[in-house]
Amino acid sequence: MLIDQQVTLVNKYIEKSIDFGFEYAPKLVGGIIVLVIGLWFTKLVTKGVGRSLEKSKIDQSLIPFLRSLTNITLKVLVAITVMGMIGIQMTSFVAILGAAGLAVGMALSGTLQNFAGGVIILILKPFKIGDTIEAQGFIGTVKEITIFSTLLNTADKKLVIIPNGPLSTGALTNFSTEPTRRVDWIFGISHGDNVENFKKAINDFIAEDNRILKEPAPFIGLASLGTSVNFTVRVWVNGADYWGVFFDMNEKVYTRFPDYNLNIPIPTTDNPTIPKK
Repeated sequence: MLIDQQVTLVNKYIEKSIDFGFEYAPKLVGGIIVLVIGLWFTKLVTKGVGRSLEKSKIDQSLIPFLRSLTNITLKVLVAITVMGMIGIQMTSFVAILGAAGLAVGMALSGTLQNFAGGVIILILKPFKIGDTIEAQGFIGTVKEITIFSTLLNTADKKLVIIPNGPLSTGALTNFSTEPTRRVDWIFGISHGDNVENFKKAINDFIAEDNRILKEPAPFIGLASLGTSVNFTVRVWVNGADYWGVFFDMNEKVYTRFPDYNLNIPIPTTDNPTIPKK
């Protein structure tokens, strides 16, 4: 009697398995076929989009992001299609996905902020690869723009990685936007030195340097009077010549001012006389 019940139960499970196989096997096979074809199509489209972007005039820093976005979007669509074919209830799946997305979003709020910042930077393009910028307390040349961070090379060859979140919302100076830059100095001479000699010296130094542009015209003006007579000097140069002109002018002032009977004031500290008791 017990053996007959067991045989009947086994036969029942076998029949259900066969029915399940006949019902879901075609869906499963169809889903696998669609998955394989979909992934192949995704790969093909992603490569095509990448080649098209490389041939277009779009900013090169946008290409990796757009190619990755296309790839992920197509894969998500393929996955949703396959799950629908094999009978997964998409309403429940979307609800679970939404809850999971909320939890992940709360856990990775900083990362998502950097992602959003990367999208803003890539779309608005406040700077591009090769630009020299100052941001978040660092000055350097942009080496790479990723979706989460921006990489800078500093003048002393340090690699600085700045998260895109604060970079996209904070103050930023781009030194490469304009082709020319203004170089500013403040030079002091001693009281009693001839002002005309000072102007002649600076104008001679400017005329000797072919990197200094004629337009806009150089400017020399009296800035302040104190322990020394201080003058502001301003010239315009091409962006790449900024530091060379800046340092060369400083050296000329230091080494050649005596040729023009000019003295560079040396700061002194007066010690008050202590009264005798």
